[in-house]
Amino acid sequence: MQLGMSSPHAGERNNLFSEMEIAGLLKAWRGVAAPIVHIRHISRTPGSPFYPGQSGVEFQPELTPLDTEHVVEKNVPDAFINTGLERWLHVRGFNTVAIVGVSTNNSVEATARTAGNLGFRTFVVSNATFAFAKTDFAGVYRTADEVHAMALANLQGEYATVISSNELKNILVGSLN
Repeated sequence: MQLGMSSPHAGERNNLFSEMEIAGLLKAWRGVAAPIVHIRHISRTPGSPFYPGQSGVEFQPELTPLDTEHVVEKNVPDAFINTGLERWLHVRGFNTVAIVGVSTNNSVEATARTAGNLGFRTFVVSNATFAFAKTDFAGVYRTADEVHAMALANLQGEYATVISSNELKNILVGSLN
């Protein structure tokens, strides 16, 4: 959840309140000292809002990691590729991940697919993720809602369980009892 994704230049998006949902999940996780991993995309493409030195690389202020929270830097959409994330999770005995962020059909989907393939119990939080409108391969314009829905459909069941932020908070509470 970097500044580059909150720019109007990023395009038409859905789930306009997803940042609020993510902030609520962060608050819940922090409230019980549950582990949090933040992912920062560092682009290798000059001119990208995520290229080193650009303001787009920074986390959105309300979603900034605490000093005690782990930050993983990635250069491709999938947060597991060339990052050490899988090892970090395994060393700590974690077998479940919950994914929030952007964009649903890119980084979220890529990361969730790998998490599922690696055997992690994977949750994708539908209202704490969002996508951008896109023209499909056949040249048909797809709204952000359509892109988002298709990405979630691609993940549901085979790679992940798609849930809401409230459902995830209930799972957190249930794991503490």
